[in-house]
Amino acid sequence: MRISRETLDNFSIAYPLDRLAPLERVLFIDIETTGFTAKSSCLYLIGCAYFLAGKWQTIQWMAESCEQETSVIKAFFEFARPYRYLLHFNGNNFDLPFILQKCAQHSLPFHFEDFQGIDLYRRIAPYKYFLRLPNCKQKTLEQFLNINRQDVFSGAELIGIYHDYIRNPSEFAENSLFLHNADDLKGMLEALPVLAYYDLFNQPIRAKKVQANYYKDISGSRRRELIILFDLDNPLPRPITTHVNNCIFRGDGSECSLKIPIFEGELKYFYSNYQDYYYLPDEDVALHKSVAGFVDRACRIPASAANCYTRKHSSYLPQWDFLFTPFFKRDYQSRELFFELTDEIKRNREVFSRYASHVLNMMASSF
Repeated sequence: MRISRETLDNFSIAYPLDRLAPLERVLFIDIETTGFTAKSSCLYLIGCAYFLAGKWQTIQWMAESCEQETSVIKAFFEFARPYRYLLHFNGNNFDLPFILQKCAQHSLPFHFEDFQGIDLYRRIAPYKYFLRLPNCKQKTLEQFLNINRQDVFSGAELIGIYHDYIRNPSEFAENSLFLHNADDLKGMLEALPVLAYYDLFNQPIRAKKVQANYYKDISGSRRRELIILFDLDNPLPRPITTHVNNCIFRGDGSECSLKIPIFEGELKYFYSNYQDYYYLPDEDVALHKSVAGFVDRACRIPASAANCYTRKHSSYLPQWDFLFTPFFKRDYQSRELFFELTDEIKRNREVFSRYASHVLNMMASSF
């Protein structure tokens, strides 16, 4: 079994990882195999990155033949014993199950029950389309963040290199195998700032400024929009602008803004207990029976769910769930929901903080 160690001098992470877990208890892990199925493939390399004595370090164990994969697994679990947090990229779907299947195959008594996992892939994958990414592979995120690799081989190409290494060991093959895994480990460390996009959707937003502006749409009509400005604790590593449902998000570093169209006009509030109402066709309004009972019978009909409403002309903001009540609609069948932009709401900064999170989550889930 070959072992490689490296100290990453002058290396720092541009993300506060210590907010997730104590750095000394975090172990990054990445594996290399000759296939996707543990039963018919070989686990030939396990690499780890860890923080020690104020510096990031890497350690890698490589089997010089497939018969040594048990030695690699034993060495890894022995090394990992003091750690409690495993940080990986899609390890929940591949790395960890593969290792466990190998443990079962070789009757090794190891497990991951004492570890807490942090999967970078799972944290960022839900926001792939929001970030306009074609996929969430690690190399794609590295390109998105302008991270450069020394390694030039793909994982599939390394399978052939490893088989050649077993038959005819060479310095080139050994260096190539170690380098690919080392770049995966360093890539995970350097890609950590991408978690700022995860934080954007999963940490509370504090609106620092809220204002309404007038603008002209493409037809030249005068419209109003709400602008919410807020700052992030963890700055975005790359600026991003996204448009969804006429809402616009812009983020650059720690500064973010949301623009949401304000609807000015008449909307309807529908009463749920329509059995207790009459509808007045001439007035186009529903009245409770306790009041409508005094209206001429010829001027009223029993209300239905579709016409049991009252109309109100005001300023409204869109919402995509029942965030604020009462909610208003254009008509009964409409799926668009609105809430009234009242004077009370205008004075409530906390409401706009909640609303900003609501709009952002709508934008992330709309793709």
